[in-house]
Amino acid sequence: MDNRINYFKVAPDALETIMESEKYVRKTSIDKKLKELIKIRVSQINGCSYCLNMHTKAAEKLKVSTEKMNRLDNWKETEIFTEEEKAAFELAEHMTLISENGVSNRLYEQVRQYYNEKEYVELVMVIIQINTWNRLSIAMGNHAEVQ
Repeated sequence: MDNRINYFKVAPDALETIMESEKYVRKTSIDKKLKELIKIRVSQINGCSYCLNMHTKAAEKLKVSTEKMNRLDNWKETEIFTEEEKAAFELAEHMTLISENGVSNRLYEQVRQYYNEKEYVELVMVIIQINTWNRLSIAMGNHAEVQ
């Protein structure tokens, strides 16, 4: 990876905070496959090729179907995703584009049909974390590795 700045070296305290949040996200009860799909979808929206590449590979290792990954940008128009997954994707999209969409009470209630309070917080943290990584990667000039 060819970063503009070695941010782990230049600002270790800042990255320590991000890594602590990452540790929490990794331990959540949210299904690992769903977490990767959320990370892919958010990275698509944000245009982060580095994170998109990383999380596509992670999803492949978890045996997420190629069809699901390929249809993720049109998740609303397909029946291959569960209603629970769709609720998580809608929350992810609204949070990622929060200045445009916000998170309405309707959306909160919709997500809460499938996720309890703790799981809702965990979903929010997963979405916050990938948005943080996307923004850091884009600002630092990270690009997907060409194979």
